[in-house]
Amino acid sequence: MNIVLWVVQVLLALAFIAAGSLKASQSAEKLKKNMGWVEDVNPGSVKLIGILEILGGLGLILPAVTHILPWLTPVAAIGLAIIMVGAVVIHLRRNEMAVLGAPVVLLILSLLIVYGRFALIPLT
Repeated sequence: MNIVLWVVQVLLALAFIAAGSLKASQSAEKLKKNMGWVEDVNPGSVKLIGILEILGGLGLILPAVTHILPWLTPVAAIGLAIIMVGAVVIHLRRNEMAVLGAPVVLLILSLLIVYGRFALIPLT
C-alpha cells in the first residue's frame, strides 16, 4: 500500500504543479480559452489558486522525501482536497458537467492520500 500511496502522491504532485504553473504564469485572457471558469473569478484569485496548487503539489512530496515535518504531506493533501471541492462547486454552478470529472478524480485521490498518510501508513 505504501507504494500505491507514493505513486498517487507523485502523480498528484505532477498534476497540481503543472496546472498551478499554468494558472500562476499565464494571463486570464489566455486561460479563458481552455478554462471558462476564469471569467467568473478575479485574476488575482486565479493566480492565488495556481500558487496554492504548486505549493500543495510540492507539499505532497518534499516533507515525505526529506523527512522534515512529514505530517505536512497529508496536510497538503487536505489543502488540495479543499481546492478541488471549490472547483467542483464552481463547475456545478456553471453547469459544466463535461469537465467535472477531473476535479472529482483529483479530489478522491487527494482524500486517499489524507486517509492513507494519516491512518493507514503514516509517514515518520
